Amino acid sequence: MSGFPLAFGAPVILAALAALPLIWWLLKLTPPRPKYEVFPPLRILAGVLKREETPAKSPWWLTLLRMLMAALVIVALADPVLNPRTATLSGEGPLVLVIDNSWATVGDWERRVETATTLIGDATDRDLPVSILFTADQTHDATPGTAAAALDKLGAAAPRPLRPDRSRTLEALRVALADEKPGTLVYVSDGIAVDETDPFLSDLAGLSPAELRLIEGRSATSVAITGAANGTDALTVSLSRLDATDAQALIVDAQDRQGRIIASGQVDFPAGTREASGEIAAPFELRNDFARLSISGIGSAGATYLLDDGFRRRKVALVSGDSGDGFQPLLSPLYYIERALGPYADVVKPGQSDLAVAIPEILAQNPSALVLADVGRLPADVYEPLQKWIQRGGTLIRFAGPRLAAAPSDDPLVPVILRQGERALGGALSWAEPQPLADFPGFGPFAGMPRPEGILVKRQVLAEPTPDLAARTWASLADGTPLVTVEENAAGRVVLFHVSAEATWSDLPISGTFVEMLRRIVQLTRVGAADAENGQSTAPSLPPFRLLTERGALTTEAGTARPLPLGPDQPRSATFDNPPGLYGTEDGFTALNLLPSDTKLRPLSSANGLTLTREPMAGTAATPLKPGLLSLAFLLLVVDSLVVLFIGGAFSRLPKRAATASLLALALGLSSLPPDRTFAADDKPGDEVILERLENTHLAYVKTGEEDVDRLSEQGLVGLTDFLTYRTTLEPSAPVGVDIATDELSFYPIIFWPISASAPMPTQAAISRIDAYMRAGGTVLFDTRDQISSLGNTGAPSPNGERLQAILANIDIPPLEPVPSDHVLTRAFYLLQGFPGRYEGSPLWVEARQEAQASNSGVASTGDGVTPIMITGNDLLGAWAIDENGRSVMPVVPADEMQREMSFRSGVNIMMYMLTGNYKADQVHVPALLERLGQ
Repeated sequence: MSGFPLAFGAPVILAALAALPLIWWLLKLTPPRPKYEVFPPLRILAGVLKREETPAKSPWWLTLLRMLMAALVIVALADPVLNPRTATLSGEGPLVLVIDNSWATVGDWERRVETATTLIGDATDRDLPVSILFTADQTHDATPGTAAAALDKLGAAAPRPLRPDRSRTLEALRVALADEKPGTLVYVSDGIAVDETDPFLSDLAGLSPAELRLIEGRSATSVAITGAANGTDALTVSLSRLDATDAQALIVDAQDRQGRIIASGQVDFPAGTREASGEIAAPFELRNDFARLSISGIGSAGATYLLDDGFRRRKVALVSGDSGDGFQPLLSPLYYIERALGPYADVVKPGQSDLAVAIPEILAQNPSALVLADVGRLPADVYEPLQKWIQRGGTLIRFAGPRLAAAPSDDPLVPVILRQGERALGGALSWAEPQPLADFPGFGPFAGMPRPEGILVKRQVLAEPTPDLAARTWASLADGTPLVTVEENAAGRVVLFHVSAEATWSDLPISGTFVEMLRRIVQLTRVGAADAENGQSTAPSLPPFRLLTERGALTTEAGTARPLPLGPDQPRSATFDNPPGLYGTEDGFTALNLLPSDTKLRPLSSANGLTLTREPMAGTAATPLKPGLLSLAFLLLVVDSLVVLFIGGAFSRLPKRAATASLLALALGLSSLPPDRTFAADDKPGDEVILERLENTHLAYVKTGEEDVDRLSEQGLVGLTDFLTYRTTLEPSAPVGVDIATDELSFYPIIFWPISASAPMPTQAAISRIDAYMRAGGTVLFDTRDQISSLGNTGAPSPNGERLQAILANIDIPPLEPVPSDHVLTRAFYLLQGFPGRYEGSPLWVEARQEAQASNSGVASTGDGVTPIMITGNDLLGAWAIDENGRSVMPVVPADEMQREMSFRSGVNIMMYMLTGNYKADQVHVPALLERLGQ
């Protein structure tokens, strides 16, 4: 730019400045308006002797103000422009215009067109041919043509939601200008470099133009969303900007499919930084409705980030057949599953252990997947809703374990037919050595995963051979036995891991392969099982469904877009063939964004020693002064009007003090409680009882509904309580009878249930509460009291035994075994060899220890928890029952008081085992135990 920095669009109007003296004379002769005075009589008399004067002309300062206002209007009408553009074209060669029309040019595209139009006008004045190219276009015609053709091409051009392809543009220029050199080559850039060493300017200089000009436009739209990660509690969004001069705070909006803003977050750029990230805090249910992210106030393809189903976090519910041990979490069935899925899904757990209530509550939340870890038998009422949930698109993932191995083979929620029992080292279906995993098949979600090394399986449940077993197997062992099987069910599926979810059966749960397998299975699930329309396509390519415009809106116009290839050939970012947008169908689609996730916006820099001229775009440096001058003239007019009003006395007639506004008293309504709500102590009945239950240990028995049985149960627990108080440091309070259908059961470490065939059958809801109590860590001791009646029996169960079978038919119980001689129960307080009651001979059944056969120790127990169930027929409560005088109520059979003593000792061991667990299994007790045993 050269010449005087001020020019006028209509300089002839400046001749009106010669009329300013005439305006001065006219304003001088115009007197101000007469001043009005109030008519007080005394004031008239006081002014009688004064000479009345009327001003003959306006004050000089008021005249000067009006003259300045008139001069400003005359100069403004002359259209003054500060720093007007006066550059001209160089050389005799054609004018070459290279214009970036990428996503970053949306904000200043009109000025780019104005700049190019001005340059083409200069070429028209000199009758020079024009070559114009746009770097974000897929095809280029760089052949120099007329200025009119260049204007037509410029008018048809528009920003595109793509990055510029400058190498293709340069190649087109080299071909078109092979026989001549350009005169003036102007590059109207978006200011963004392709990479750190973008050589485009040097390549343009290699065309040997007479003059190389660079016109940069770094608009506010040069900010892009470069990535998004859906975390546990919030969505993290990453941004990159071109101009890092000042600190900047941007708002990122999350929109749903209808374009409605449902959440927002702020990203702060400190001064001097180009990358920043922020969070959009929202519940994952709301985050699953996010369809795209956009920067508020910036409408461009780079400021929009599309999301698809693969981005949305799945909700996975975890249910275990065992409550686990809080002090030994590594033995919990859900420990490894929860940590494997935590980074990829939102894990939820039921609020209670009663599966009859917990599973319907979980299904009401519509999870994508439900994991059952060693759950063998489910309550009968939950099978139907579970199957409906699977058919709508839910994925049921089951893990084997002792309970599943003992479950009936007709379970409808198992993908294959299972053999009874499990295959283990040293068992009936035994291995000679642990088995490694085989290569994953080419179908299923594990296809492409490398075969894991160092993973051995020691125990598993086996599938019965069927013709379609191989097609249902996603993973198998080296000997060909299935490890992971699946069954498709309508829109959902059932997946079974034939090993346990903790590391007792195999090394799989403690490997990275376990994490990847679960992640891939969950990724197959739908986001919400009821959303059947969100299926994933398995086609090799996806057609364009909705494409992103340059302003960040979605359109159905596909244009020349091609189907998006899937697999290894899928592009990481938008290309000419695959512009940014959604590819697929309404049933399922994949998002392709403009920029790859690791993009960093950097300014375009020229090479050292490169000769070029930098200039701003049209409308950037040239500043019109007309609007400012007219605004200043209007401001002076307002000041002039106020002065005239003041001189005329208009303000003197205003009241000196504004009227005082009256204060309105606001009535504050005091809300009262509804008449039917009180906070008396009667609203919380039983609080004192609950506190007393928590402060003291109580022995509990189940009320059967038969008066004599319940009275005998209470007397039995009173006798055991007195014996515990006399022989041990444990001093339980009075025993409690509980109604399993209504009372809270978690207050009691053990509940004694005397079985009576003539008592009313408990309801399914009551049995589910007992099941939940045992899952939560409680123990129930079932006593059929039929040992004497079963002597000499041919094997048919007694009536009480049949009633127990009916109760346990709806409870998911673990495998049972008689108390082994080395069990903790045999040495928890007394050293015992049996557990007699009124009768002896019936074994005490407890949960089978899974590693008992592999243990060579005669003392150490490998059971880490307390058995949730005990079963006997020796009538323990009858042997313990005493009356008010402390005398035994029921005789023992045979009549041997030593048997009653051993029965009380059995009760002591049971209570100590319940309260201390496997404490006596520690090796520190071995010397003392061996000494007591005489060994």
